[in-house]
Amino acid sequence: MWSVSTAAPLRTAIIVVAAGSGTRLGRGAPKAFVGLDEHTILRHCLRGVFDAEPAQVIVVAPEERVGTALADAHEAAGPRRELVTVVAGGATRQASVAAGLSRVWADIEVVLVHDAARALTPGDAIDRVADAVRRTGHGVVPTLPVVDTIKRVAADTITGVVDRSELAAAQTPQGFRRDVLVAAYERAHTEFTDDAALVADAGHEIDSVAGSPLAFKITTPADLDRARALVSADPLPSVRPAAPATRVGVGTDVHAFGGGGKLWLAGVAWPGEPALSGHSDGDAVAHAIVDAVLGAAGLGDIGTHFGTDRPEFAGAHADAFLAETARILSRAGWRVENVAVQVQAVRPKFAPRRGAAERALTDALGAPVSVSATTTDGLGFTGRGEGVQAIAVALVARA
Repeated sequence: MWSVSTAAPLRTAIIVVAAGSGTRLGRGAPKAFVGLDEHTILRHCLRGVFDAEPAQVIVVAPEERVGTALADAHEAAGPRRELVTVVAGGATRQASVAAGLSRVWADIEVVLVHDAARALTPGDAIDRVADAVRRTGHGVVPTLPVVDTIKRVAADTITGVVDRSELAAAQTPQGFRRDVLVAAYERAHTEFTDDAALVADAGHEIDSVAGSPLAFKITTPADLDRARALVSADPLPSVRPAAPATRVGVGTDVHAFGGGGKLWLAGVAWPGEPALSGHSDGDAVAHAIVDAVLGAAGLGDIGTHFGTDRPEFAGAHADAFLAETARILSRAGWRVENVAVQVQAVRPKFAPRRGAAERALTDALGAPVSVSATTTDGLGFTGRGEGVQAIAVALVARA
């Protein structure tokens, strides 16, 4: 890892594109925010980015994930966090890269564009691309030789063989002179498969450098399994000396009445009350606590770790969610100090069972949880008795 002072002039920016939906991955969350272990795909990608030569880092994320992306980036950056910018992406990949380009600092000369889905790309592969752009002035793409025999196919019939000696598999980051990339984006009127194709269409030369076998793109469930196996053999360091010893997170959750069965809220059952609807039991209090705790530690949110790809949490209660959240924090080197939750609802009446709720939540999380409740004076959906809102604040500390 480079130890160059970030006070030295920076000439390179890296745009990390993390705004994709991840439909083919099928994990119910934007791809970059799916977990590999207790960390997201984006967080693992940023390890390689910050292992490379110091550069401005611009993360392009879905608008609703900008805060999570910033937490991931700050955790990965350590003492380089002043180099980080996070911006909301657009409807297409090119629109997202353009959003990142708009935030590149004025004195940057070389821009690399990197897919967050190539989460295990090592820092030396990133440096190789930047060095080649600076040396040649050309666009640069990291590639790997194609090792499979490639056939031409039409309607399930093989019609010929492609000479694989002329083929290479393109990876990211792809690097360009800043002025060349900006001009190419300004003239682009169609969507291209990657930035090198866009720049080549504008008439510029593109060179190749050696890629990395680790820089494969996580696109399918099989790719995700492969990445998880590699990560388990080389876990991501979870503690950086420059990170603060304590951190605060805020979580909120809302559920409407109308579910089946009994009401579960704040970890306890409420006989005679209408149930909340939701993928699990609709416990807005427990879910707000999960988001607050994970957010404080920079470990994503409830969707990252408890999405629809975790069927064991369908119908689960607070004890399951909070115990697993505590385990995620412990593996990442954090512990929960305490959590405070406010419930906003007309029903149920909390005062008679506040003690039971606090005990249930505290036992499940392994840390003190306090609960307060209020109404909203008849205002909004909570005031009309249509549902429940919970707001949680969590304090976590280095274990």
